[in-house]
Amino acid sequence: MTQLRCENITVSFGGVVACNNISLEVPTGKIVGLIGPNGAGKTTLFNVLSRFQDHDSGHIYYRDQDIDRKKPHQMVELGMARTFQNINLFGEQSTLDNILIGAHHLIGNPFADMFSLPAARRTERSLVQRANEIAEMLHMQDELDTLVKNLPYGYRKRVELARALASQPELILLDEPVAGCNDEETDELRGIVQRLNRELGITIFLVEHDMSMVMNVCDYIYVINFGSNLADGTPAEVQANADVISAYLGEEHDDAA
Repeated sequence: MTQLRCENITVSFGGVVACNNISLEVPTGKIVGLIGPNGAGKTTLFNVLSRFQDHDSGHIYYRDQDIDRKKPHQMVELGMARTFQNINLFGEQSTLDNILIGAHHLIGNPFADMFSLPAARRTERSLVQRANEIAEMLHMQDELDTLVKNLPYGYRKRVELARALASQPELILLDEPVAGCNDEETDELRGIVQRLNRELGITIFLVEHDMSMVMNVCDYIYVINFGSNLADGTPAEVQANADVISAYLGEEHDDAA
């Protein structure tokens, strides 16, 4: 089964075409990567798929349901969560509070909340327990009371991921999950992503510039360039693709030399 797919997505800003007839699919239970040079249209496509950005033409399907007209909060209710390239957290709030924000749609009855009815208290206890379990899974259980602004960068990345997990998603879109992280933080986050997929069965679609991360965790990879599909395949196939090497991987390898 396909968790998420898009067909011929085109997005333009004024006279600039950011995405040009892009098509791809994310099978249920897999880790799929999206790579390409800076400015290739990766984040724009992510914004379209998660419904933060409208598209000019094409179609998006989530579990074969047309979601072209859905809003971001409706995607969360359907089972899709995402993180952002630029960390978007509440720095003056604790780690726990930031995680709980991801579960806001799971609060069933606002009137029960208003009057502190037993149902509301049970829901709150359940969500806090879930937040603690997520924090432990991400190795940050000792930071739940820490203000997010006081956390190291790598931990803030984890808080954003934890907030996404709090929504109980079936699919997570990760926009550069290890950008700005050091080698140790990258290794830990790579292991966490694999655990989320293998142990919790969460489908993952990620944009990432760290080629080691992409090649080690992804089952399948799409490459876009100048807003269009360039290539797709397994990590081995993508690494051996002459067009990809010319457009992207070769540049990366030269920089590392």
